[in-house]
Amino acid sequence: MNRRMLLSALALAPLAAPALAQPWPPRPVRIVVPFAPGSFTDAAARLVAVELTGQLGQQVVVENLTGAGGTLGVSTVVRADPDGTTLLLTDNSLAISPGLYRKLPYDPLKDLAQISRVADSPSILLVRPGLGVKTLEELLDLLKRRPGEITFGSGGQGSSAHLAMELMLNVAGRRALHVPFRGVAAAIVEVISGRVDMAIASLASGVANVRNGALVGLGVTGAQRSSLLPEVPTFAEAGLPRYDMSYWWGLAAPAATPRPVIERLNQEVVRACGQRRLQDAFLQQAATAATSTPEEITRFLDHEIGVWREVIARAGVSLE
Repeated sequence: MNRRMLLSALALAPLAAPALAQPWPPRPVRIVVPFAPGSFTDAAARLVAVELTGQLGQQVVVENLTGAGGTLGVSTVVRADPDGTTLLLTDNSLAISPGLYRKLPYDPLKDLAQISRVADSPSILLVRPGLGVKTLEELLDLLKRRPGEITFGSGGQGSSAHLAMELMLNVAGRRALHVPFRGVAAAIVEVISGRVDMAIASLASGVANVRNGALVGLGVTGAQRSSLLPEVPTFAEAGLPRYDMSYWWGLAAPAATPRPVIERLNQEVVRACGQRRLQDAFLQQAATAATSTPEEITRFLDHEIGVWREVIARAGVSLE
């Protein structure tokens, strides 16, 4: 009887072998970016792909799949074979979309397996010099005196720049008029021109224009000032400690991807982000390499979805 049981166990053993018993990855890996080339999301994916190519011994390529506010690219990854060869590198939009779209074709928490954070970047509050305010306190006073009159630009209805400002206004108890544009870069141009009063964007989008005096930086998010703009105070220093919205980027895979593959990918991403050349390349674009465990980024994403659902509901923002 014991001999028969042993033979049966040996016969079943191959079925229970770990997912990484065979060489992995079995073929080239693609990282899907749900936005057009030129964004930091795209740049981050390409920098990570270079490092992973060297580490994995397989080509890692980046594919830009744009459309529907990033949902097209995410949906493509959700439907891909869960073998660890199709990945997603995206940003805050992954947490924003569930509150923004009534019929989202996927659930970020159920249909994706989070691998690791990749990078973080503070956001910065920018105003036109002609607005006549030099501190956050002065801006809040102006908003109080002129509720709903001061304008702010963003990259479009429901964009991260739009909702970042809505969150700040909620925290401060103020109102302003939203003016959407096609991309945050266009919104910043309008602030510089004086046709729009202010905007919130990633630090990378504002650092050069603050340095040359085209814009005034009133506050940056995070626990400490940025070394790139040490003269700009944090929101806590400027008098709004409850406001904190940073840009983040992370890597994910289809939900059914085997756990050993997720763990291997996490190890490789942590190793890649530990490379000085990648860290320096991120810093040139005002971002910091930042990694996490799969569990940490999953909890973080869950929290972010809740935060943005509330902001979107309060602002009355809705997209089909």
